Amino acid sequence: MRKPAIGFVLACVFLDALGIGLIVPVLPRLIGSLADTRDLQTSWYGAIMVSYGLMQFFFAPILGALSDRIGRRPVLLTGILGLSIMMIVPAVSQSLPFILLSRLVGGMMSSNIVVAQAYIADVTPSHQRIASFGKIGAIFGIAFVLGPAVGGVLGQTDPKIPFFVASAICALNFLYGFFILPESLRVRSTAPLSLGRLNPFSAIWSLAGNLSLRPLLVVITLLTLTSLANALMQCTWALYTEYRYAWTPLMIGMSIFALGLSISLTQGFILPRLVQKLAPGHIIVTGLLIGLSSMLVIALSPSGAVSLAMVCLFAVMGIVGPTIQGLISRRCEASTQGVNMGAVSSLNSFTGAISPLIGTPLLMITADHHMHPVLAGAPYLATVLLIACALALTLKTNVGGD
Repeated sequence: MRKPAIGFVLACVFLDALGIGLIVPVLPRLIGSLADTRDLQTSWYGAIMVSYGLMQFFFAPILGALSDRIGRRPVLLTGILGLSIMMIVPAVSQSLPFILLSRLVGGMMSSNIVVAQAYIADVTPSHQRIASFGKIGAIFGIAFVLGPAVGGVLGQTDPKIPFFVASAICALNFLYGFFILPESLRVRSTAPLSLGRLNPFSAIWSLAGNLSLRPLLVVITLLTLTSLANALMQCTWALYTEYRYAWTPLMIGMSIFALGLSISLTQGFILPRLVQKLAPGHIIVTGLLIGLSSMLVIALSPSGAVSLAMVCLFAVMGIVGPTIQGLISRRCEASTQGVNMGAVSSLNSFTGAISPLIGTPLLMITADHHMHPVLAGAPYLATVLLIACALALTLKTNVGGD
């Protein structure tokens, strides 16, 4: 049997994230070329973006459970191939409903990131999983930097070009994996597959409510709070810096570039070294303290330069998510890694979907130039509150003490 292709799985995560990132700068323009008015463009863009996240939310546990039953390899490769096909649809279609349908299916297929996480858990000793999940986060950070930048360059002349390139990347990824990727699952689940059991709400409830895994209730709550804090920061950053600091698109883009590099450095370089020296609970506390401090400074600072430095420091809080994922993976049976990673992924998708509902009203406070300087930082004061709740919960319990 071939050795587990961890390198391929990480490359798969990178290429999928890169392919998705390529289309970010050009999707609004493509939709605008097909919509008659700016209001229609905004409505269709919002529907397409929300639908993609919702499909990830609903299908992550299903694909994870399917991989527990039939194996990681077929689910992972099918998802990559399906994503390749769906990427090309917007480039050849003149129908906004058809593009929406392609993004619905694409969101479902992109949920196979949970299968990649389960694959890593299958072949990694439990004490190394935190660092391994950190590598996945680092890969996302790199793709987060490169994808939109390359997509913006490719889409200068024609917004359809990045879609063709993204499709080709996923297709090559599928062909490479078809010949290279071995199966990693040794013990397959025999639990019946049913939508009643595998909807995201049931999957999360089952994961958190297992009495033999009671500490998971704490770490799931922590994950919810930290994921929501991260999502709230990311969804408000561009408009917040424009409103408060009068940043140009170039300055906003450069700050996101710096954030992506910081995320990659933190999860790919710093986290593996912290795992060797600190207990998981200490890593979580350290990350939350740094995240809370940096967000508080951003909320109170009238200086854009200071906020830029702090948002890079905020990336250090990225050590919390992989640590919590590692704890969850340790405490679950091998045959349920897929569905449990799916539940965690759904939780992340859900917090990403609701964060604009929280952040948008708070941004209206920032947009009021007559507002008190402290209240101007309302979006990040809310983030501070979320992180403070997570920190209090960590300190009150023995999270990561095993």
